Amino acid sequence: MKKIFYKGRFIFIPLMAAAFLSLISFVVMELWNNLLPEILQVRTITFWQAMGLFVLCKILFGFGKPGGFGRGGFGMRAKMAERLEQMSPEERARFKEQFSDRMCRKRGRWGRAEWPENDFKAEADKNA
Repeated sequence: MKKIFYKGRFIFIPLMAAAFLSLISFVVMELWNNLLPEILQVRTITFWQAMGLFVLCKILFGFGKPGGFGRGGFGMRAKMAERLEQMSPEERARFKEQFSDRMCRKRGRWGRAEWPENDFKAEADKNA
């Protein structure tokens, strides 16, 4: 069984990729044709147009990251947990205080947090 799979993987994997792309294209076509003509008064699209639209969206908006939707996913969470375990209680308290100060600030112009200019330099000077 194992040898058959390994010999056939060069045929099996491209077939599965084509089947997946076809399924996604069919779903895109059906959603487009059932929703958008009534909502936005656009024309219906064919299967091949749906496939092109899907591929175009993947090129423009990316294929996703291995860690999920967040900025690091589960691997980052495990690294941070390990790092916090290695800290002393004083270091952990200081880290949590700095983290809350930086992440829980009021949002300024354009929705960005207001950062002091020399925040990181001052911290480095204190530790040196």
